[in-house]
Amino acid sequence: MDFDPQWLLFGLPLAFALGFALGWMASRMDLRQWKREQRETPQAYLKGLNLLLSEQQDKAIDAFIEAVRQDPASTDLHFALGNMFRRRGEYERAVRVHEHLLNRADLPAAMRERAQEALAQDFMKAGLFDRAEQAYRALEGGSFDSEAQLALLSLYERSRAWPSAIEVARKLEGSGTASFATRIAHYWCEIAEEADARHRPEAAAQALQQARLAAPQAARPLVLEGRRFARLGEHAQAMQVFAELLVVHPASFNLVASDHAASALACGQQALARGQLDALYRRAPSTDLLAAIALLDPEPQHQRTRLRVHLHEQPNLSATQQLLALGASGGVSLDAADAQSLGVAVSRAARPMQRYRCAACGFDAQHYFWQCPGCMAWDSYPPQRLEDL
Repeated sequence: MDFDPQWLLFGLPLAFALGFALGWMASRMDLRQWKREQRETPQAYLKGLNLLLSEQQDKAIDAFIEAVRQDPASTDLHFALGNMFRRRGEYERAVRVHEHLLNRADLPAAMRERAQEALAQDFMKAGLFDRAEQAYRALEGGSFDSEAQLALLSLYERSRAWPSAIEVARKLEGSGTASFATRIAHYWCEIAEEADARHRPEAAAQALQQARLAAPQAARPLVLEGRRFARLGEHAQAMQVFAELLVVHPASFNLVASDHAASALACGQQALARGQLDALYRRAPSTDLLAAIALLDPEPQHQRTRLRVHLHEQPNLSATQQLLALGASGGVSLDAADAQSLGVAVSRAARPMQRYRCAACGFDAQHYFWQCPGCMAWDSYPPQRLEDL
């Protein structure tokens, strides 16, 4: 049969129309599917948020997992899910979520840095400090550089890696983030105390010198250096350092008042020390200063007079206890047995007030801390005990 070219006039338009119809139908099907997926994913996400706000974390996690399953490419859903796992203490699952994000080749650079920072937080919360350090180091020089450096500083403090902490603190100070001079001085003081504990006096002395250079107005280097001289029997040098502390940071002198008096007795400078203590006591009375003055002037009648005056101006249980003890030993009107009983009772009542309290978190301690064991803040303890505040 011969081919009739006229069929082309009818076949080509028909084929074109059929192809167009099929293409339109396919696009409509894809569009409906896309709309359905876009409609379903926000619903699952909003469901998770509502459950989270209702403090139903288990159900919220299930909802977020379902949202991620419906839309595996959604980075925000991954971040939300990873943060949920971290808040619940499920650090291994949080790590898996954030590592999955980092393994995606199509992840933009900004999102990759965000995922790296979230992964570092996972390791930090899990106590995997070595892996957290590596993760934070990978963020250096990027948009999370300051956050990474601050996190590294906290990490080195917790692990007591003081040389590394000094390096990071200097870098932060150089970038203009804030002044870290006092912190750096604390780090050098920690190094000095560790060197003394290892019987390395030269290293301790060098570390204290670095601490004083880092923060000349800081109290701790002077306190440690003065006590160190006194411990070595160099009481004249100790007196000089304590005198400098009295000028630079008089509020912290309560911490070394008794050390100051003992060094004065050892090197024959009682009169000088007594004048300094009396002058400071007139400005800021405290039981620590009274105890130091008593070392220089132990005469019972003088002590009794000082305690009575102190109780009249600033009544507190510690001074009451001291007066009762002095009365019992000095044979005044109080019966010795009664005075002893009163002393025990007052001593027990005074014990909670003889503590130091962190101004940042309220952590109480019998001994003075330069860094709070509770909240890890530096210089958060006032140098006065609770009853003197």
